[in-house]
Amino acid sequence: MATSAYARHSASYVLLFYSLGALNVTFTPGQERTTFTGHEFVASGKRAAPVEKSAPARSYTIPIVDISKETERQVVVAPGTRTEYRGQVNTVLMSDGRTMFAVWSIGHGGMCGPMKKSLDGGLTWSHMLPTPPNWRTVGSCPCIFRLTDANGVERLFVFAGRPKLYQALSTDGGRKWTPMRWTGMYKPGGNTTIIPIEDGRKHLLHVQRGPNSGPGTSRSSQTIWQAVSSDGGLTWKDYRKVCEVSGADPCEPCLIRSPDGRQLLCLMRENRRRLNSLRMTSDDEGKTWSKARELTASLTGDRHMARYAPDGRLVVVFRDMAKVSCTRGSFVGWIGTYDDVIQGREGQYRVKLLHQYGSKRWDCGYSGLEFLPDGTMVATTYVKYRPGPEKNSIVSVRFRLEEIDAKAKRL
Repeated sequence: MATSAYARHSASYVLLFYSLGALNVTFTPGQERTTFTGHEFVASGKRAAPVEKSAPARSYTIPIVDISKETERQVVVAPGTRTEYRGQVNTVLMSDGRTMFAVWSIGHGGMCGPMKKSLDGGLTWSHMLPTPPNWRTVGSCPCIFRLTDANGVERLFVFAGRPKLYQALSTDGGRKWTPMRWTGMYKPGGNTTIIPIEDGRKHLLHVQRGPNSGPGTSRSSQTIWQAVSSDGGLTWKDYRKVCEVSGADPCEPCLIRSPDGRQLLCLMRENRRRLNSLRMTSDDEGKTWSKARELTASLTGDRHMARYAPDGRLVVVFRDMAKVSCTRGSFVGWIGTYDDVIQGREGQYRVKLLHQYGSKRWDCGYSGLEFLPDGTMVATTYVKYRPGPEKNSIVSVRFRLEEIDAKAKRL
């Protein structure tokens, strides 16, 4: 959609005022930037002295490529029914570049356990795979990872739980799984994100904590906590809070490494909906983190999932929650560069992947995103992808960046 369309979309708004404690924001539709006087936010949870700075706009101007109606791109992994709601999915791609696993919840943030396998890069899927019975006693947003320890041993892990964070593992490529066991960490819901650090000798985990979700949490806000594993994910230590934002709720983190390998970036949802989504960076493998800052509106949403394309561009998929957006509530992708994120640029363009139908306008995302050897991106989400009485399904969308580039040129 062109910039003029966004102006028309927001024309009914005369003036919007946002209040965040000591933070006062004024936003005029049609302007590309807003200004405010307020606080920067320190990742340790302490609030810095008031500063004056320019805030990102609540709308964006980059074009949207809409492939949501191209049903030939869609693969239904597990259809919802009139009685069964399938939610909060995550995927992992194995080292052969073809085998994928998908795991999800029954009900919104409900019990985990459903799992399927694909042997052809997500084009077709198996029947439900057997998982241990106690998985069904653990709820909320399972996330699946393939982690390799310092000795080269590869294991699959599934993390889930509320209010405690549990994990299960497979040592035989996903044929057999252990029961869920408590990691010693807590989680009120949302996703878990893990990234290798220190040249693969360790792994860094980020997870959100909610109000009163275990020792050391605030009574009123979401915060980001981290832990480190030195044994390939079997055990986790140095569990501590790394981000707390006064008057806002950072949650659902996504960890990304910079193209040169020197920096870690954490993207975060802002769950009070007073700010755009947030970001913070680390230049020492997660030992310390920068102040949390707002992202552009073009990257504002829930449950970011990111992958690099072969040409170096960054692809991020999420549920769109920008304040002013014609795709708000739908499953979208963002295409740009790592430097766009760091420098506060809007990026190259957005892609509308799937439309969220029904009365629950914001009930998708929590995705998997895999890059196949042939250049295909496979973005998998839970979504009500068509009208009708059926509840949310697990659906993949397949696309290549050269296809999106070609469509964008024709806009």
